[in-house]
Amino acid sequence: MTRTWGWLAAVVDIVLIVAFALIGRSSHAEASSLSGLWTTAYPFLVGWLVGYLVVRGWRRPLRVWPTGVVVWVATVAIGMLLRVLTGQGDVAGDPLPLSFVIVATISLAVFLLGWRLLAGLVLRTGRRGRGRA
Repeated sequence: MTRTWGWLAAVVDIVLIVAFALIGRSSHAEASSLSGLWTTAYPFLVGWLVGYLVVRGWRRPLRVWPTGVVVWVATVAIGMLLRVLTGQGDVAGDPLPLSFVIVATISLAVFLLGWRLLAGLVLRTGRRGRGRA
């Protein structure tokens, strides 16, 4: 069962990170090409992968702490670092606009921690409901 949740959590995280990149690109009226989407998403996907491996996310994939928090922090930190190193997102000479860091940090927290909170709530509620039968 844990193995299945590990894969499911990985897929959900990846889909949400790609959705984050897609939303960001569309909000800035950037082309919706696959290559453009990949260029925007891959730094965060690399950060996610590092975080998931470091915390061994497949062991406790639905846990907010430490899994969700480590994955979220790594996704943001490494994603931002790779964006700066590859010259992405430069705005008027600022390689890392504070507004983008804030929006990305909050958005990815909502995505990567939010679904884990909801899943935990649903699973706990389901267990409680079955216990009453």
